[in-house]
Amino acid sequence: QVQLVESGGDLVQAGGSLRLSCAASGMITTINTMGWYRQAPGKQRELVATITNRGFTNYADSVKGRFTISADTAKNTVYLQMNSLKSDDTATYYCNRYQFGVHYWGKGTLVTVSS
Repeated sequence: QVQLVESGGDLVQAGGSLRLSCAASGMITTINTMGWYRQAPGKQRELVATITNRGFTNYADSVKGRFTISADTAKNTVYLQMNSLKSDDTATYYCNRYQFGVHYWGKGTLVTVSS
């Protein structure tokens, strides 16, 4: 099993910044993809950004140029730096880890952007 623990969610004003963190532990492997997804009330969960163990990144169009995903492999931790936040970014953000065909999820951290 893999455990994912997110932190960093908060209430922030539009235009502000936040950094989310996700620490992985347990049966983790070198080959993996980690990422962030989000789900707003009444909407489906959507991809925000992912990063592979080789450092390849992928972003949703809605966050390109504003969000940056990064990873500290020594700490098995992935980060999401969110800048220029908008009210549309309000959601619960979930950390995800994909390894050997299995998706693991964190419990989520709430980001609220006030306009």
